Amino acid sequence: MDAKAPYDVIVIGSGPGGYVAAIRAAQLGLKTACIERENLGGICLNWGCIPTKALLRSAEMFDHFKHAAEFGIKVGSVEADFPAMISRSRGIADKVSKGIGFLFKKNKIDTILGTAKLLPRSGAWKPHQIEVTSSSGKTVYEAKDVIIATGARARSLPGIELDGKRIIEYRKAMTLPEQPKSMVVLGAGAIGVEFASFYRSLGTDVTIVEFMPRLVPNEDPEISKELTRAFDKRGLKSLVDHKLTSAKVSGDKVLMTAEPNKGGDKLTLEADMLLVAVGIQANTENLGLEAHKIVLEKGYIKVDAENRCGENLWAIGDVIGRGLAHVASSEGVFVAEKIAKVHAEPVRYDAIPACTYCSPEIASVGLTEEKAKAQNVPVKVGKFPFTALAKARAAGDTTGFVKVLWHAETGALVGAHLIGPAVTDLIAEVTLAKTTEVNAESLLATIHAHPTFAETIKGATEAALGHAIDL
Repeated sequence: MDAKAPYDVIVIGSGPGGYVAAIRAAQLGLKTACIERENLGGICLNWGCIPTKALLRSAEMFDHFKHAAEFGIKVGSVEADFPAMISRSRGIADKVSKGIGFLFKKNKIDTILGTAKLLPRSGAWKPHQIEVTSSSGKTVYEAKDVIIATGARARSLPGIELDGKRIIEYRKAMTLPEQPKSMVVLGAGAIGVEFASFYRSLGTDVTIVEFMPRLVPNEDPEISKELTRAFDKRGLKSLVDHKLTSAKVSGDKVLMTAEPNKGGDKLTLEADMLLVAVGIQANTENLGLEAHKIVLEKGYIKVDAENRCGENLWAIGDVIGRGLAHVASSEGVFVAEKIAKVHAEPVRYDAIPACTYCSPEIASVGLTEEKAKAQNVPVKVGKFPFTALAKARAAGDTTGFVKVLWHAETGALVGAHLIGPAVTDLIAEVTLAKTTEVNAESLLATIHAHPTFAETIKGATEAALGHAIDL
């Protein structure tokens, strides 16, 4: 239990916020350690962003082969090897996790495996003490500054008990031993629609149940409408504006009851699996937060404008409730630079891109048209459908559109909402425009290579200004 030699910074958690914060701190000359209770990389690299994209890529390839004849290719019958897809996904996650270990060694960051708990501080002038419990016992480490980056986990709903076999959350959905023939997905946010899309591509009969009136309710309503149309075309059923009131396992099935929010007849649903994807809750338990008077707000750590939650205590990422891996990483860099007392560029929370990797893909940044009107922001709106894009025709995927909102007076980008092929990559251009305050005329002055998917952004901007060339 003797305290180890003090560090300048200890980061609790090695997800996309924690590992980035640790590396940036080390780059700035701070003696740094990172505590991780599971695998390096956190949820994102091990159970979230990366392995799910591997699964979705497998589904995409399967879809391509099923439609190979449309491209003049004869492939015969095509069969999905579900266990092999799962194995590939897990292998990629393992390699990426090991890559974080390599980066830590390269930057001389100490990796401490175990569960961390902040101990009471005996004086403001003394370093923080962190007790780490591992298989070899308890060890106390000291640091001047501590960054809490413990992330979050899947949230459950009262009355719907996860059994890990038939009623599951996203982790289990990535490691099922065999493909279910039918599945109900509860929740139509990013996690829900991505898994629904994956399993539907493989032939599973999928129904999404969503409490809100539309799929992906945080996106622009036109995006939701287009996604619903695309899912309907794929045979993926949606039950919106409904709540799931009961779910119980009966033999090898899950029996469920759904009720419309506005009243009406109850519906009975039956499926092999129920995937609960109703959001996340922060990992704040047993961290010793109470001893430091760290405040929780709706279950998340409350921080100030510089991500402080106490004296020489900082928090970033999902544990503070902002979500998204790239936000956590940006906060990690910001906090590390604040601790090192160098220039730290504040995180632009008004210019955060959000991406959903279902088929079709979705991406957005800034205000929706509804929110712009609610805030009395005058906008010029332009849309460009992928049906009008030669590159999309050549690629065989014309689903969706790009929608941009430019300020009617200043010309600055207010928001952009995209659905269709490659939009999770296209979002970078409009995010850059918003961050650097590029106006519509400047974007149009930028020559966009032809043929590319990026031409949709230029086309939508031309439409907003009233002189679309290709529409």
